[in-house]
Amino acid sequence: MRTEPTWRIPVGVLALFAALMAYGVVIARYVPSLIGTWPALAQTPVYIVLGLLWLLPMRRFLIWMETGRWG
Repeated sequence: MRTEPTWRIPVGVLALFAALMAYGVVIARYVPSLIGTWPALAQTPVYIVLGLLWLLPMRRFLIWMETGRWG
């Protein structure tokens, strides 16, 4: 258990925010031009997958923020 503050938590939160903003901008900029003409029911699973895709690296990132190790 951690007893002292660490620099990784504020840096990790800021990096996570920046990465999510960049990811959102990329998705908002490029995906509509690729699938914008598809029917809404076909677009829905694409946006659901893209909305959950950012969660994949989250576990390792949170471990790094707490311990300093990636695994």
